[in-house]
Amino acid sequence: MKAMILAAGLGTRLRPLTESIPKALIEVHDRPMLEIIILRLKKFGFEDIIVNIHHHHDQIIDFLNAKKNFGINIQISDENEQVLDTGGGIKKASWFLDGPEPFLVHNVDVISDIDLRAIYDFHVRHRPLATLAVKDKKSARSLLFDASYKLCGWENAETGESKIIHGVKQNDLVRIGFCGIHVIDPEIFKHFGSEKVFSIITTYMNLVESNIIYGYPVEENLWIDIGSFEQLQYARQIDPEIYLK
Repeated sequence: MKAMILAAGLGTRLRPLTESIPKALIEVHDRPMLEIIILRLKKFGFEDIIVNIHHHHDQIIDFLNAKKNFGINIQISDENEQVLDTGGGIKKASWFLDGPEPFLVHNVDVISDIDLRAIYDFHVRHRPLATLAVKDKKSARSLLFDASYKLCGWENAETGESKIIHGVKQNDLVRIGFCGIHVIDPEIFKHFGSEKVFSIITTYMNLVESNIIYGYPVEENLWIDIGSFEQLQYARQIDPEIYLK
């Protein structure tokens, strides 16, 4: 099975740590976040992985070489010239990800005990365009799902902006946050345009009228987005056996 780790971010909220190292190599319990995600993917059967890189990209390459790619097939998608955002990063890696089977995409700064094989198998059974791990979490921006967890739109509570499928009532929808883990059908590549830099969530919103995109609730799971020093400290207090067992 194939997977992509999104590791090209600048990690601005973790400065000054990220002034000298990439966010992907910040350690949690003496393991870089990138290593944790690779080990989790490998555990669940994903042994063909591509990692996109930008900030201090040479350090990530050296790290993977030193670890001998953890004994699996790991490729690099080099975004050294320009960060392409999530959608653009996936598009650039299409040479590796495209094919007959779905692939999983995982943010490098998300630590969880989510069963990655379970969400992949759910996607294979139902074959939507994408399946997104979702959780009720604090966020100004929320995705909107109906009772069957089909994606119907999004809203920004701070600005009042929203986009909802025609004919669906906003009050009937569940508001929930995206967890940075999703399984995508390679059909997605047919929907990408000529843009190089774009968000995959924006792409989902543009396609949701004519394509099924499911949410996959993970309310009972540990989930940490290490985007701040507070969250990094919290992650370092969690027993690593919870997410690496």
